[in-house]
This record gives sequence, structure tokens and C-alpha cells, in this order.
Amino acid sequence: MGRGTDQRTRYGRRRARAALAALTAAVLGAGLAGCDAVGGDSPAPSGSPSKRTSTAPAWDASPASVAAVGDSITRGFDACAVLSDCPEVSWATGSSAEVDSLAVRLLGKADAAEHSWNYAVTGARMADLTAQVTRAAKREPELVAVMAGANDACRSTTSAMTSVADFRAQFEEAMATLRKKLPKAQVYVSSIPDLKRLWSQGRTNPLGKQVWKLGLCPSMLGDADSLDSAATLRRNTVRDRVSDYNEVLREVCAKDRRCRTDDGAVHEFRFGTDQLSHWDWFHPSVDGQARLAEIAYRAVTAKSP
Repeated sequence: MGRGTDQRTRYGRRRARAALAALTAAVLGAGLAGCDAVGGDSPAPSGSPSKRTSTAPAWDASPASVAAVGDSITRGFDACAVLSDCPEVSWATGSSAEVDSLAVRLLGKADAAEHSWNYAVTGARMADLTAQVTRAAKREPELVAVMAGANDACRSTTSAMTSVADFRAQFEEAMATLRKKLPKAQVYVSSIPDLKRLWSQGRTNPLGKQVWKLGLCPSMLGDADSLDSAATLRRNTVRDRVSDYNEVLREVCAKDRRCRTDDGAVHEFRFGTDQLSHWDWFHPSVDGQARLAEIAYRAVTAKSP
């Protein structure tokens, strides 16, 4: 070939290399721009976090419906008549103006009548909570209020009390069932009252002690006037077991971002004779139910830490 031909060939090669470089730069530039442009509802590239984060709070202080589960306290047992449930004065879902229940405070009286339900059962223990939660879930409540555990300590003897390990497993099962059926529901968990304080307040009333002899919480209330070492040890064993149960409630609830407890407020509340049933001097009276409602409402509506 001649010189002219070589020059044209070299010139053509330079143009080809320049074009290839420009094309490569354009492709790489488009690729990088594409990584930075992820937004809206588009998924983030694999291995990188999405730029869209949910701003919805984990806790809604204004639920539109409430279901209650638990035991005799939530049924208003002995608050209106001896050895009888009185759900209209329940701290959780009752309609009584004297109590101003959690449901009424949250929903208003009219809406509470239509959108709150009480699935608690007198005598229930923690082992019964899963079945109650299953029934309550059919209503699809936005808030589930729980008060359970007193009957696990109120047994015929201290050796018959539910073990802490079993109590934990049963509560975890109930929470897992609730979360499976109601993944977005909020859960309020009340602590268990101080049963020894209830004994100390009620033991001064002769009528109450006669009712206790019918078999009401014998592990704590049996032989109510005895102050010997055996009776004291028995009552302290029940007291300590309740404290252990309350720690379980706190720990299990803390693992769920839509669960909160009363931070021990019910256990610490100093029930006096005005807050105790005037039939058994152990269960909450109407006034006692109102105090429980106040504690629950403060916990449910408190700002998240």
C-alpha cells in the first residue's frame, strides 16, 4: 500500500477508538445514573438499603376497636354481687360511667358499645390465653388488652402454682398466635396485682374472710389470720412468684414492637378497702376497676419513648 493509504487507515483506527471510548463512557454513565435514580416504589438494588422508609408509628394511641382477654378481674367478678361476674364494670370494656373503661375512654361510649368485646373468663390461667386470643381475633380488634396470671399463683398450694418456665412458654404461645392472626394489632399487657397486699387489706374484714374460706386463692388467703413462719413463707412464695410472672410479661412483650405493658403500675398500685370488693375483699370493686382503667389508658395513650 502507499503512504496515503496508511494514513487513512491509521486515521480510521483513531476514529474507531475514539468512538468506542465515547460509547463506553456513555454506557457507564447511564449505569451509574441508574443506581442513583432508584426511588418511588422501585426496589433498591440487591445489597443496598431502600431510600424509602416507613414513617408510620409502631404504636397507634387511637385504636378503633378493643378486645379484652384474661381472668375474673377483667370480668368484674364480685364487683356488683357476690360470686358473680359483672362485665359492665370491667376496667377494659365495661359500659359503666363510674368506671369509664379503657374502651369508653378510647372510643367513646357509643362506639365502645359496638366495637369492644370481652373474652376474659373467670378462673382462667395463662394456659387459657391462646384460646381466648383465638376467639378475640375473629373480631379483628386493633387493640387487645391482656390481664392474666393471678390464677397461676392462686392455687391450692404453692407447689401447684404454674412454674415460671411454663408461664413464659404459655404467654409466648398466646402472643405468637395473636401475632399470626392479627399482625398489626396493638397489645396492652397489665401487670398482675400484688396479691399479698390484697391479703393484708382484706384480712381485717370478717365477711371477706368467710368468702375466702370458700376456696378463693388458698395459696395466699388460706388460714388468713395465721402469722406463723409457715404461713409467712407461703405468702412470700406466692408474692415472689407473681413478681417473676410480671418479669416474664415485661420481657416477652418487649420483643414485640406493637406491645406495651403498664411498666408494673397495677402491681405497684396500693389497693385500699375502697378499691376492693365489699363481698370478697380481694377482687377490685367498682372504684378499683376505675383505677385499673386509668392505669391502662395512661399506658395506651402515652407517647412512645
